Amino acid sequence: MSNATPTIFALSSGRPPAAIAVVRISGPRAGAALAALTGRVGVPRTARLTRVRDPASGETIDRGLALWFPGPHSETGEDTAELQLHGGRAVIAATLAALGQIEGLRLAEPGEFTRRAFENGRLDLTRVEGLADLIFADTQAQRRQAVRQLGGLLGSHAEGWRTRLIEALALVEARIDFSDEADVTEDLVTAALEAAGRLREDIHRALADGGRGERLRDGLVVAIAGPPNAGKSSLLNRVAKRDAAIVSPYAGTTRDVIAVQLDLAGYPLTLLDTAGIRASTDPIEQEGVRRARAGAAGADLVLWVVDFSDKDALTIYDTVDTAASTPRWLIRNKIDLVAAKDDHQKSEISMIDHRAFSLSAKTGAGLDALLAALTDFARDHLESSEPVLITRARHRRALEETEAALVRAQAEGTTDREDLIAEELRLAARALGRLTGRIDVENVLDVVFRDFCIGK
Repeated sequence: MSNATPTIFALSSGRPPAAIAVVRISGPRAGAALAALTGRVGVPRTARLTRVRDPASGETIDRGLALWFPGPHSETGEDTAELQLHGGRAVIAATLAALGQIEGLRLAEPGEFTRRAFENGRLDLTRVEGLADLIFADTQAQRRQAVRQLGGLLGSHAEGWRTRLIEALALVEARIDFSDEADVTEDLVTAALEAAGRLREDIHRALADGGRGERLRDGLVVAIAGPPNAGKSSLLNRVAKRDAAIVSPYAGTTRDVIAVQLDLAGYPLTLLDTAGIRASTDPIEQEGVRRARAGAAGADLVLWVVDFSDKDALTIYDTVDTAASTPRWLIRNKIDLVAAKDDHQKSEISMIDHRAFSLSAKTGAGLDALLAALTDFARDHLESSEPVLITRARHRRALEETEAALVRAQAEGTTDREDLIAEELRLAARALGRLTGRIDVENVLDVVFRDFCIGK
């Protein structure tokens, strides 16, 4: 970047107070700013202990470590400096104020360091998204997936696919541009279409992953549904290990959908507590029932909770709309109210072709079996023998557009319209370019970077 590019700075570590605060500076005046605060730039990529001073007053702000990374061999691809200081609020405020007084420097905007790394070719868009996912990862499974994306799992595949696609396009364009040459045969188009077909098969296999990557990134959704006063909120609180929902002996206490994020053996899961489903003339309760049905309809799994002693508990079960493929498990709650001599009553309610569990949300009896089954369910739906490539809807759209263009290119192969074949191959290459950010990406950049924090 030119000297006209602003040099940016920000706190890149966690919220103060903290043991250490990292202040990052990036841009053409990063070296001058570092020298102004510490007296000199220093040896590249070598940490040095130094006194940090306010350039205006000469007052010592702190003693800490200074590091210098000249571009382009830096995280952002431009001159970058870091100060590692004590993490008190006053130290950080004084350091940022001193940097703000230096000409040509300004405070960074959210995600601006990462955006500069992208613009300088240090990261492609899939790696940027992997970094964002790593920052927001709540579970170990999400962390592992994000690390793979940050390492270039999808980006490397996409660049390889794009190279193959451009090579196929070059064959078709050679046939178009040099058709009068004796040594340029129609076999070039045949070879190009064969290459496009193999590429389409590879992309189709990547798309046929069941959406595991997106589901792991967002987490599975499990809805707790059932009639009023069956113990749904008690079950949510027992699983969450906190009082997330209000529990009372009065039916209809829950009116809205309550969501709790869980880490279930490393897998992300969102548990929804919903209003009791029943006929009601109360307009507020009717809205709660509507939301309960909507929550169940959009869930990956429904836990239908009933009071084991309620003979009519299953009468509205089949009125809940879910996708045909959405599994529903029967949870027979309140077994703690049954005396040992009445154990046979616990199996009076049963369902064919649905998993059933007997438990007590009050005492926790039987809960381990349900949690183990939920863990297996999450593992079956989120794990894969091979790391999935697609982790966002944006990735899937780009690859679906690529595959569709390749299908059209192969279809044009029967018409001898080499110009149309070339155009479809160009459209496929453009879609792959949008995936990594090589071309035509201005419309997605703000969406990609807006969720980053200031120091990233």
